[in-house]
Amino acid sequence: MTFDILSADTESAARCGVFHTAHGSVHTPIFMPVGTAGSVKGVFHRDLINEVKAEIILGNTYHLYLRPGTAILRQAGGLHKFIGWDRPVLTDSGGYQIFSLAENRKLNAAGCTFRSHIDGSKHTFTPESVIDIQRCIGADIMMALDECPPGTAGRGYAKKSLALTRQWLERCMARMQTTEPLYGYEQALFPIVQGCVYPDLRREAAEHAAALDTDGYAIGGLSVGEPAEVMYEMIETVTPVLPYHKPRYLMGVGTPVNILESIARGVDMFDCVMPTRNGRTGMLFTSEGVINIKNQKWADDLSAIDPNGHAFVDGIYSKAYLRHLFVSGEMLGPQIASLHNLSFYLWLVGAAREQIAAGTFMPWKNKMVKKLIRRL
Repeated sequence: MTFDILSADTESAARCGVFHTAHGSVHTPIFMPVGTAGSVKGVFHRDLINEVKAEIILGNTYHLYLRPGTAILRQAGGLHKFIGWDRPVLTDSGGYQIFSLAENRKLNAAGCTFRSHIDGSKHTFTPESVIDIQRCIGADIMMALDECPPGTAGRGYAKKSLALTRQWLERCMARMQTTEPLYGYEQALFPIVQGCVYPDLRREAAEHAAALDTDGYAIGGLSVGEPAEVMYEMIETVTPVLPYHKPRYLMGVGTPVNILESIARGVDMFDCVMPTRNGRTGMLFTSEGVINIKNQKWADDLSAIDPNGHAFVDGIYSKAYLRHLFVSGEMLGPQIASLHNLSFYLWLVGAAREQIAAGTFMPWKNKMVKKLIRRL
């Protein structure tokens, strides 16, 4: 995996670039639609490619391990072939899912024992097994196993957690170096920088990760309960420490405003379930603000969903029609809303790339943020 920086903003830490994998190139800043179990909910692959313009999607090690399981993935020749997706794939390590199972898991130096949310069966993840699972999945970019402490964690817990994540990272690196890809192409491994809301711990984690000289770096454990201002502070703490010529991935973040603010702080890659999850409930992101399409005010509004036409659906479906689908319980409503939101997110990062290249990113970003926070 290689990464080329094409332009850098002079008023912020924003940059645009492109990284290259065995399954294609990805232009940054980039948003990665979340396909947790090998499917971006409600969206066909053809629409991800032709309408959303997705260059890479994300899958999750925890979910894919439990279902369909590594045996069928290995038999199929990896996740790409199993789901019919020939573009890059990134996989999370499962650390966040383990965090969310706090009442059903036990952590120790060896790894994590947890119970499946599907049937209650008992399983164990170790740094080594997580690498092996991601080898079977065949992701172009893999994550090291980490523990994700809550944003409200005390300093003592955060420090202990970080020490565990550091031990696990070193074991992941060792496993990576002693195993081979299963499907004839190289895979990259990103460390995950933790440290909760403590700048010195974040800096320590970033320095340790940077010294490993990996293909890229992930920033984890943010947007898990801490205020947005604290999240931005942690990003500002970490990005100057991480190697400049390697991509930086902010995990699980977030709103359109979060993404623009994080791009300004030097982040290159993003993922979040928000476009599809919120879309399924009728929340639409547009260039003028946020819409709750189920509100009565849209019942007779025959205008496009986004007046600036930032998604292909905006030239086809009106607000009134989409509201009708939602209040009628038609499954097409959540599908259109999800497709719109994903298209908007990919338009947003694409526009950010153009503004960075033109040297106008910060004035554009500041103007967009004021519009994006409005409720229409």
